[in-house]
Amino acid sequence: MTPVARPKATEPKKQIEEVSELLAGAMEERRDGLWGRPEGMVSHPLASVRLLQRIAAKTPFSGARKVIIVGDAEWLVVQESSQEAANALLKLLEEPPADTTIILTATDPQRLLPTIRSRVVSLRISPVGDQEVREFLENEPTQGLGGRAPERAVLLAEGAIGRAISAERDPVVDGRAERFLTAVGRGEAAWLPVVLGQAPWSARGDFTAFLDGLALNLRTQVEEQARDQRRARRVIQALRHVEQARDEAQGNVNPQLTLGVLAADLEALV
Repeated sequence: MTPVARPKATEPKKQIEEVSELLAGAMEERRDGLWGRPEGMVSHPLASVRLLQRIAAKTPFSGARKVIIVGDAEWLVVQESSQEAANALLKLLEEPPADTTIILTATDPQRLLPTIRSRVVSLRISPVGDQEVREFLENEPTQGLGGRAPERAVLLAEGAIGRAISAERDPVVDGRAERFLTAVGRGEAAWLPVVLGQAPWSARGDFTAFLDGLALNLRTQVEEQARDQRRARRVIQALRHVEQARDEAQGNVNPQLTLGVLAADLEALV
C-alpha cells in the first residue's frame, strides 16, 4: 500500500472502493520497481486502513501466509484525519491474523506514532555503497540514465539505486541552485532578495526539488574538493544544513522562512 489522495466519496464503503482503485493505479505505475517519495496532498487515509483490515481478514489465495507492505507509513500522521487512521492501524497491529505479516516502511520512523513504533520490530536498512550503485548502473543499460554521466548518477543515488534511475536532472533546478549558492557566497545583501523571491506558499514538490538540487551541487563539490580536506569539511557541513531543511520541508513549513534560515547557515560555509 502506498499513500494516495484522500477519497472524494463520503460513504465509508465507497471510500474503500475509491482507495482500492487509486492503489491499483499507483501499483501499476511502480511495476518497474521504482518507488519515489510521496508528493502532494497524499496520505494513508482511514479508508486505506479499512481496506488493509479487509485484506488482512482474507485467507491467502496460495501459500500458508500473506505479507502486506505499508509503504511510507509515516504519512499516517501528517495529513487530515490521519490520527484516526493511525489508531485503526494500531488495532490491527495489536491483533493481526495468525497467517498475516505486516511490514511498515518509513524514511522517518520518528514521525510514526510512538504507540505504533512500540508494536513493531524495527529494522534499519542502510544505503548501499557507491560501488554497488555504480555496478548496477553499468550492468543494467536498459534502465537508461537520461544522458547523465555515471558518476553524477552515483552521486544522485545517495545509496538508493532507484533514485539514480528515476530522478532526472532538471537544468532549471540546477541553475537555480547554483545561483542561490553564488548569492549566499556574496553575503546577505546578495542572498536576501533571492530569499524574498521565494513564495511562502510554494508547492512542497517544487521547493523540495530545489533543495535536492542544492544537495546534489554540494555533493559534487565534496567530490571535487577531496584533496582539500578543510574545504571538503565545510561543504559537508553545508550539505547537512541542506539535508535538514529538506527533512523539514516534508512538514508544514514556510518555504521562504526555511530558505532564509538556510541561507544564513550557509553564508559562512560556501
